[in-house]
Amino acid sequence: MPLGKRELARIERRLVTTLTDACETAKGEIKGFAWLTHTADLSALAQTLKVTWVFETLTDKQLAQSSAKARIFELTAIALIEANIDVKPSDLTVRFDSEEECQRTHGGDWQRRLAQSRVTKGF
Repeated sequence: MPLGKRELARIERRLVTTLTDACETAKGEIKGFAWLTHTADLSALAQTLKVTWVFETLTDKQLAQSSAKARIFELTAIALIEANIDVKPSDLTVRFDSEEECQRTHGGDWQRRLAQSRVTKGF
C-alpha cells in the first residue's frame, strides 16, 4: 500500500533534520565544504534519492572526491540510517558539485542545475 501524504511529509522532515546534522558536521571537518541538498520522489525514494554535497570551488570539490569521499559517504549513511531510510550511499545517490561550477554553467541558478542533473544523471 502506498504511503500517505502525512507519512511522506514525516519522512521528508526526518531526512532534512538528519542531513542538516551531517552538513553541520562536515562544515567543521571538510575543507571547502559549503552546504548540501537532496532531491527525491518520496514515493520512490530508493530509486530517486540524490544527495548533493556542494563545495566552494572546483578545486575543493576535487580534493574532497579524492580525500574525503569515504567520510562524506559515512555522513550520508548515518543521516539515512537516522532517518530510517533504507538506501545505501553510492556514486548514484551521492553527488559532488561546487558553487564555482554552478556559477559558470548555470549563472548560480541551483534550482535549474539540480533539475537538469536529475535528467542528465550527473555533473
